[in-house]
Amino acid sequence: VSSTNQSSVSEFIFLELSRQSQQQQLLFLFFLIMYLATVLGNLLIILAISTDSRLHTHMYFFLSNLSFVDVFFSSTTVTMVLAKHILRSQVISFSGCLTQMYFLFVFADMDNFLLAMIAYNRFVAICHPLHYTKKMTHYLCAFLVVGSWVIVNLNILLHTLLMA
Repeated sequence: VSSTNQSSVSEFIFLELSRQSQQQQLLFLFFLIMYLATVLGNLLIILAISTDSRLHTHMYFFLSNLSFVDVFFSSTTVTMVLAKHILRSQVISFSGCLTQMYFLFVFADMDNFLLAMIAYNRFVAICHPLHYTKKMTHYLCAFLVVGSWVIVNLNILLHTLLMA
């Protein structure tokens, strides 16, 4: 006779950061201010890079992509936590949790990939300055970013499906 665990979870319950209402309001305000500063800062970086033609280089291409990813990375969890606080809801469905986890991991992995691309770009610029224009082309930069998006999404999709 084989016994297996057949339990299933349909939702998760959030624990509060504090039980005191005044502390909850301060934490909400703190997270909201930090979130807005993060989003506005990254959007200003994207705006500055896109409007100034002198910043249309490989390094700033990677930085603007990093800022784009960081906007969504911070929005993945913080907006949901703030919304749950306003709605006084402490429950998230299993599918909602998987969806949030998927996007959180996608943007976290893209952050890491983009930081590695920036490091490689700087390595080539410093260690091989005469060959920089041959080694780091616009095509290669775009290929690295698009390829990273594909790899990251397939990897995280596999892990998310295995958890579902």
